Amino acid sequence: MLEGWFSYFIVAWTFILVGLFAIGGFFMFRKFLKKMPKQDGRSDMDWEEYYVDKTRKLWGSEEKNMLEELVSPVPELFRDVARHKIAGKIGELALKEKARRISVDLIIRGYIMATPKRDHKFLRKKLDEMKIDVTPYIHLF
Repeated sequence: MLEGWFSYFIVAWTFILVGLFAIGGFFMFRKFLKKMPKQDGRSDMDWEEYYVDKTRKLWGSEEKNMLEELVSPVPELFRDVARHKIAGKIGELALKEKARRISVDLIIRGYIMATPKRDHKFLRKKLDEMKIDVTPYIHLF
């Protein structure tokens, strides 16, 4: 029978591992759900990829830099996913509106629509830092 500090270490380590596996499993399950096909036969991730590919030629260097600036507050680990999701929403808006190029207005609207409601406080802060007036976009929040 184990006694002393080592037994406490084993118990603590067990809880830590179970917690880490639960967190990892949660994120893997979310990714799995995003890859599941919907009624139209495509998943959410497939649609994001479609919109990004269809509008790739509409992006200018200034617009790409603005997108990079907007996703800069996102932790580096999740930044690629956030960038892709936001670019997909911007592309969807651009295709629906038959835009000839990606504009600042499209970027801001797509950014707001792609961001979860819980993060809108940070989103507004970032837009304020960039000196962008959010009053035309209040209805999207």
